[in-house]
Amino acid sequence: MRALVVAGLVCALAACAAPRPTERAGPHPSVVSLNPCADAILAEVTAPGQLLAVSHYSHDPRASSMPLGEARRFPATGGTVEEIAALAPDMVVGDSFTSPATRAALARMDISFVALPIASDVNSSIDQVRSLAGATGNVRRGEALVARIEASLSAAAPPFGWRPRRAMVWQGGGLVAGDDSQIAQLLSRAGMPSAASARGLGQGAVLPLEAMLADPPELILASGDPRSNEDRLLRHPALAGLKGVARARLEPGLFYCGGPSIPRAMARLVAIRKGLR
Repeated sequence: MRALVVAGLVCALAACAAPRPTERAGPHPSVVSLNPCADAILAEVTAPGQLLAVSHYSHDPRASSMPLGEARRFPATGGTVEEIAALAPDMVVGDSFTSPATRAALARMDISFVALPIASDVNSSIDQVRSLAGATGNVRRGEALVARIEASLSAAAPPFGWRPRRAMVWQGGGLVAGDDSQIAQLLSRAGMPSAASARGLGQGAVLPLEAMLADPPELILASGDPRSNEDRLLRHPALAGLKGVARARLEPGLFYCGGPSIPRAMARLVAIRKGLR
């Protein structure tokens, strides 16, 4: 089948009639992922050998939403048609940004394409898990992951008597996470509701250092690459002089995506909350 697929690509590029593969993997199709959020989900819900490659983002510590050791168990691709053809998957998972040319080439090779929508909240993240688990023939594995996500949310509920602390997720360059983001939902579940809405800040808004110093929240969650010059403001010495303001680090990979990131994010938020007590 692989030889037929590669031959089909060559012919497609040469504008000739390409033969199409007729064999398929039945209820458990082989998969290549071009989507970093799908990478983490597929790594958990697919059977051994079913996930042929993940996106190159998951091999980059600055962009991965899954532990690097886990991500590097799988080959990574740059998303080119040539790389996909060499792997000869039954299915490719991408997103709405996957180019029309790539989609057309996949269709010519009889490789199905799934566009994973962005998950902006917990419910849509759970929908992602169930959608990918169903598409790859692994419904039970998907439900096991959903159960783990739901258990982590329940376990992170604040203890009796906890006084909520308003928190601001402050990213590189001063970007903030708005109340309409998934991380805002997770913060609220952990008893540290987002402080963005009180300032009229939506997702992707910028909060300069001066504004943070003038009216700080009770908790600043710094989230960025500490090696980057862009993130110098997250480590600015003036922040240390704020009275009654706690600071903690929240790794960006914990809220880039949902799925398996949610239990790890909730565990981190619980640890931060314990530090506040």
